[in-house]
Amino acid sequence: QVRLMESGGGSVQAGGATRLSCAASGLAYWTYCMGWFRLQPGKEREGVAAISTSGRRTYYADSVKGRFTISRDNVNGTLYLQMNSLKPEDTAMYYCAAGSCLSPLTPGQYPYWGQGTQVTVSS
Repeated sequence: QVRLMESGGGSVQAGGATRLSCAASGLAYWTYCMGWFRLQPGKEREGVAAISTSGRRTYYADSVKGRFTISRDNVNGTLYLQMNSLKPEDTAMYYCAAGSCLSPLTPGQYPYWGQGTQVTVSS
């Protein structure tokens, strides 16, 4: 059974930083493109960042470029998202997902999803 479990969310002040983690089990983790997505009230799920199977290629939404960094540990099956210079508009439920890098920031390319972790940025 595939399981993706996010952790590390919480409340942060604007300008602050936090790191999300996602522990994967039940799949050949190193063969999947991994991504972080977010869902804000009234909006569609948005691709935030993605990383290739090897970790050599990364992809970012324009809104987070230069502030967020995605990384992965293929030995321990863990995905990370370092979030710096946070803004109130980054407030969302953040999900990790496993799928294909054919279109790395497209939710439809990812069949496996975690339950999400809430990040709230206060001004």
